[in-house]
Amino acid sequence: MNQSRLTPDEWQETARLVSLDEADFPAGRHAFHREELMNFIDQDTRSAATPAPTAPARRRGFMRPLIVIPAAACSLAVIAAGVLTLTGSSSGSRSLVAGPALTAQVGAGTAQGVPQLLNQISLAAAKKPAPTVRPGQYIYIESQVGTTYEKTVDDKTTVVSDGIHRRQTWRSTDGAKGWLIDPAVFPPGGGTIDHINEKGEIQPPSLNGPSYNYLATLTTDPDTLLAKIYKETEGQGNSPDQQAFTTIGDLLNESMPPADLNVALFKTATKIPGVVLVKDAVDAAGRHGVAVARLDETSGARTEWIFDAKSYTYLGERTIQVRPHGGDSGKIEPGTILYTSAITARQAVDEMKQVPSSAA
Repeated sequence: MNQSRLTPDEWQETARLVSLDEADFPAGRHAFHREELMNFIDQDTRSAATPAPTAPARRRGFMRPLIVIPAAACSLAVIAAGVLTLTGSSSGSRSLVAGPALTAQVGAGTAQGVPQLLNQISLAAAKKPAPTVRPGQYIYIESQVGTTYEKTVDDKTTVVSDGIHRRQTWRSTDGAKGWLIDPAVFPPGGGTIDHINEKGEIQPPSLNGPSYNYLATLTTDPDTLLAKIYKETEGQGNSPDQQAFTTIGDLLNESMPPADLNVALFKTATKIPGVVLVKDAVDAAGRHGVAVARLDETSGARTEWIFDAKSYTYLGERTIQVRPHGGDSGKIEPGTILYTSAITARQAVDEMKQVPSSAA
């Protein structure tokens, strides 16, 4: 299915294919039908939020994180089997406007030293104090994020970005309740990202839509964990290996894996073919680090997990175009940052919307 051939009448049909498990996790990366729905929802909402041009504006391409459904598109999300409830005021103007594409120099990647680096990262993670999380708490994650995308108006396509901005998420430990503040998604104040279906039931968590409680049940044996990832993400992404790398990266970027699982994820990554080391990568906050990365051979974009080069603390993630003529229009050139993040706070809090003093 080519997304350029989808019509508005087909959006609702496509929406029925979306699962909750893919509905609120760092984005642009799961099943192709989910990508198409999200792209067109975002396209429709952006068009509605701005004065109508002669031809409708279109936004396509890579999108991260996966909660990118603006409030005006809630009806489509509800149609999608009632799997995700997104509520928030549709009034107010967006605080973000399309700006220049985010760019950076593409660092060289090498397969040499990857197992050693991931071993050092896993050893450093094992030495860190285990997070204390009590039942009824919320996992708070604050980050700086930015996304570059293709925007088409009157059949003219340009590459623009929403710019680097603050993103805050709260998710209950059982995964049922959540709140998101992200000006690229909701108007000021944010909106709910509850995992409740139309029957009022908590939707079961999975690798693509995990809760803290769910992560605590996962095996920490790298071989068994990798087999589970391959099995549960079968048919998603551009290849099984790329999707496995993506899935682990999603868990690192916008969840809080228990300590033992956090260590196991790095050991699991050593078993995925095609993983390389990039000696210098920069997160959304401008922090330099060493990266564990993998090139998506289909899109020509490379996803990088960035770590402090001395402490091996996880800093954030970046997806950068490596090969020319990326995107639907072919205008996304090497060095274009499709998605970037920098984790600035990650801990358990007692209440929804509570901000830790360290992050206030």
